[in-house]
Amino acid sequence: MAYPACPKCDENYTYADGNLLICPMCTYEWSANDDTDDTPVIKDAVGNVLNDGDSVTVIKDLKVKGSSTPIKVGTKVKSIRLIHDAPDDHDIDCKIDGFGAMKLKSGVVKKA
Repeated sequence: MAYPACPKCDENYTYADGNLLICPMCTYEWSANDDTDDTPVIKDAVGNVLNDGDSVTVIKDLKVKGSSTPIKVGTKVKSIRLIHDAPDDHDIDCKIDGFGAMKLKSGVVKKA
């Protein structure tokens, strides 16, 4: 069965995973049944789908530019907000106690 080209990068290596079509070149995911839903799925480091308002836990120490103390492993972050069209890899907007507002990559957090 031939799948459509990726709407994000236009590559033809698309494959199906349940209801989703996935492009292995740019990791873009979209619904196979509904072509109008262009919202990408954002997953944490272990593959859980993240949603706005979720709580996550940091899975590795993160150096913070301008601060002498890093964000430690196990730091819990509440009420995240996802950024679906982020120009860089930082697709989570949140507030961390002691550090303030910042953006995180979904690859360094795990859903709590």
